[in-house]
Amino acid sequence: MTVYFHEEDLPDGTFADLAPDHPLAVDTETMGLVTARDRLCVVQISDGKGDEHLVRFKNGSSYDAPNLKRVLADRNRVKIYHFARFDLAAIEHYLGVEAGPVFCTKIASKLTRTYTDRHGLKNLVNELLGEDMSKQQQSSDWGADTITDAQREYAASDVRFLHRMREILITRLEREGRLEMAQAAYDFLPTRARLDLAGWADKDIFSHE
Repeated sequence: MTVYFHEEDLPDGTFADLAPDHPLAVDTETMGLVTARDRLCVVQISDGKGDEHLVRFKNGSSYDAPNLKRVLADRNRVKIYHFARFDLAAIEHYLGVEAGPVFCTKIASKLTRTYTDRHGLKNLVNELLGEDMSKQQQSSDWGADTITDAQREYAASDVRFLHRMREILITRLEREGRLEMAQAAYDFLPTRARLDLAGWADKDIFSHE
């Protein structure tokens, strides 16, 4: 298992040896939770084979990352997220691409693990895979000039488990007869992210209010 760290873009040919339909796990680290205000600092990607790739963007970056954008925008590869709504908005706002098709482990968890209200990544990793992960670096300064080894390991761990969890959650969605419902939710997520970016983050446009 290796964590690769890249500045501003993926190297040429990264993931080129994968089958076109091979899913990729994706996550982002930002300066905060307000997408337009809090800049994108790191994008993490894993092919599920044991390695993770981290792409760091420094302050003032143009976000001109053609290799990364090509991978994220590839419609032949499902992108696995945990809470895809946030990551899709950050990627579209800063990189200008729709990073789908989508599988969101948090939505899948909410549709299948109805016996709990604990749907955080750490909770899922512990229950579904029997492993522990540290969230200690979650609120650290991702815009610092130097990304620490602890931050790199944290960022890598956010995509390390998503492939295995996806397989388990697909089985549970099928078991509960909710696979089509989940897919419809995933298909809507890019639009939901755009609604967030356009100012409707806290409004339910489907409500009667």
